Amino acid sequence: MSDLALRRARRPGRGGAPAAPAAAPIVPGMEGGRYQPLTRPEMERIHGLVLRLLEDLGLSQITPSLERRAVAAGCRVDDNGRLRFPRALVEDVIARTRRRFTLHGIDPAHDLEIGARRVHTGTGGAAPTIMDFETGSYRESTVADLYDIARLVDRLDNIHWYHRSVVARDTDTILDLDINTTYACLSGTAKSIAVSYTDGNSVRAVQPMLDIVAGGEGRFRERPFCTAVCCHVVPPMRFATDSCDALEAAVLAGMPILLVAAGQAGATAPAALAGAVAQSCAEVLAGLVLCNIIDPDCRGIFAAWPFVSDLRTGAMSGGSGEQALLSAACAQMAGFYDLPNSVPAGMTDSKLPDAQAGGEKGYTIALAAHAGASMIHECAGMLGSLMGTALESYVLDNDLLGAILRSVKGVEVSGDALDFEVIREVVLGAGHYLGHPQTFARMKTDYLYPEIADRRSIGAWQEAGARDARAVARDRVRRILADHYPDHIAESTDARLRERYNIVLPRWRMRPGNGVW
Repeated sequence: MSDLALRRARRPGRGGAPAAPAAAPIVPGMEGGRYQPLTRPEMERIHGLVLRLLEDLGLSQITPSLERRAVAAGCRVDDNGRLRFPRALVEDVIARTRRRFTLHGIDPAHDLEIGARRVHTGTGGAAPTIMDFETGSYRESTVADLYDIARLVDRLDNIHWYHRSVVARDTDTILDLDINTTYACLSGTAKSIAVSYTDGNSVRAVQPMLDIVAGGEGRFRERPFCTAVCCHVVPPMRFATDSCDALEAAVLAGMPILLVAAGQAGATAPAALAGAVAQSCAEVLAGLVLCNIIDPDCRGIFAAWPFVSDLRTGAMSGGSGEQALLSAACAQMAGFYDLPNSVPAGMTDSKLPDAQAGGEKGYTIALAAHAGASMIHECAGMLGSLMGTALESYVLDNDLLGAILRSVKGVEVSGDALDFEVIREVVLGAGHYLGHPQTFARMKTDYLYPEIADRRSIGAWQEAGARDARAVARDRVRRILADHYPDHIAESTDARLRERYNIVLPRWRMRPGNGVW
């Protein structure tokens, strides 16, 4: 039995994955899809171009191993060395690939059902810098930062998974980077994790680590709680050799695969937004076809992630209105294919968790959620066009995500919600609804209350010190990081991992009272 299973068995009332109350204001996986920036004929036109790109242009630089598999399945390599995908093969894969699956948490309490326009929100990114919590200046990010962010995410209910959001710059080799990233994510949260693996060697290297945490050899495959993030293409329309090697290894290991195509409109993708959507969809479908050739039962996530360039400078503009439209359109195309999917949103260009950040995050995430994205990545914590992060941003964004998810839930129209007698009783009686039983019943089922946003009067706020949301969020960061050191991995198991791998994070740094927080 795994360490986690033993701990859960000893905790009363924690048998199995606890279902959220049916009447809770928000739960993971509420259905979106009401916002539709594209019409049905427009989606069909985009799909037509997608098929033509794959069949008549194809992608270059396929690895020899994947080329052999693809050609055996019906693809062909043209005179320019480009792998062409027959329309019939692409449409067959779209028709038969998995449409729903469980994205497992390390703890089953955090399992997520992915697909069917169920909306989930979580982290993502690969920021090389983090705003130092004490000095306020950006510095290189470390393994300890990865672990601290994971601990925060573990306590923030509206962040549903932890996809590593910073790059550990204090590792010596690429292999050490991937191993230590996996270790820090696993140790810091019991939610589902995701790691961008550099190549197949890294995937194979972490397999024993995942099995050890899962409870023994082969156990990870039964409940795969770590997703491999594969940027399998270098846009436009080229395969990324190392990432394709990682893709093949990850599928063979039974890992869920986030298939990312992240062209930049006006640079590595067409400046026309519809063209950028089409190219990205084609690049992702190329990866999905390969995954299904390797394993028809693979857990592939359609991650069309076209980004926006500020065409005046060429700089990325993740907080733009155009980015909001691109991500929503890609979510809608994934819905057109009925595929589990991911889009990026919340990638503010602001360097601080300020008004610009809040505005850009708000409209980009809201459009993606209402377009029905299965998974919205990079929507918590990221700053500076994905180049930085700040701890308090995760707490602030958790509040924002809650409000957006509440808007996804929508307005209930039911007999109880439209009750003539309730209105008649109040009109002919007290003249207000404050003490009515319906009000008491609905206050926790229909209404979501923020943890950080301040709703007091101006006078009460001033008397309490006139603190802004960032200051309040920083207090919560301190409280969480001072006390919350997850123990789902036993010390004996951790010792086995340290004996096998070059773990950079000191064990003393993972205990309360370490002097850091």
